[in-house]
Amino acid sequence: MAGRRREQLRDFLRTRRARLRPGDVGMAAVGRRRTPGLRREEVAVLASVGVSWYTWLEQGRDISVSAEVLDAIGGALRLTEAERTHLYLLAGLNPPRADGTRGAVVTPELRNLIDAWLPRPAVLRDRYWNLLVVNDAARTVFGYGDTDHNCLFTFFTNARYREMHVHWASVAPAVVAAFRADAGHAPDDPEFARVVDGLRTVSPEFAELWAQHEVGLPIQAVKAVRHPEAGDLFFDTTTLAVVDHPDWYLELYNPRPGTGTGDGLERLSRPRIGVPD
Repeated sequence: MAGRRREQLRDFLRTRRARLRPGDVGMAAVGRRRTPGLRREEVAVLASVGVSWYTWLEQGRDISVSAEVLDAIGGALRLTEAERTHLYLLAGLNPPRADGTRGAVVTPELRNLIDAWLPRPAVLRDRYWNLLVVNDAARTVFGYGDTDHNCLFTFFTNARYREMHVHWASVAPAVVAAFRADAGHAPDDPEFARVVDGLRTVSPEFAELWAQHEVGLPIQAVKAVRHPEAGDLFFDTTTLAVVDHPDWYLELYNPRPGTGTGDGLERLSRPRIGVPD
């Protein structure tokens, strides 16, 4: 660890230790205490590490640490998720990905934001590319249906979606490579395996591309579709991470200037007079 980072780690551990009392962690207070908070040896006992080793860590010495030990120390010091991430970073390790978004409810404010993007398409997805929210424009323009629950499945199995995407065949390898890159951040996550295994059974095209083991990062690309009513539409795609749900991603599609796409969206968004519901 760099010297400055070790100093910050030292101060961080000291302040986290100072805010706890023995009773907070189920320990009896023994003897008089010159300073508030837990003693170093008490933290070491709670984390099941050596007293000397923990002392060296808190003193900011250049020693090796493991994720398992940091988790134990984080538990002993009753660290929050944000504090635990901070501890990892100060120790020079990549923090584990938070798993707090499963089962989380999309807030009305976020839904309102996605709907406010109308008449432009917008989609909210999670780290597994599951669709959380799809606005009406995305359904109309890209061909999402009520049975579409995962972007990757839709890309390979929704016939209407495929027909409308002009460059589907040339884009498919990059799509699979981007999903592999996302899955590579959590190689032991069974949900990624479930998506891959499920799609391989129904799409030989996906199975063939997945077997190539290509890895790539998503790019800010132009999305081109050929809509049966509005004609050729071109969008600049921007993907934004949702800060309070770091495994959620908001995909916004903006009409590409000079392509007439904005006019096409306006036509599609107008009420259809005389058309039965």
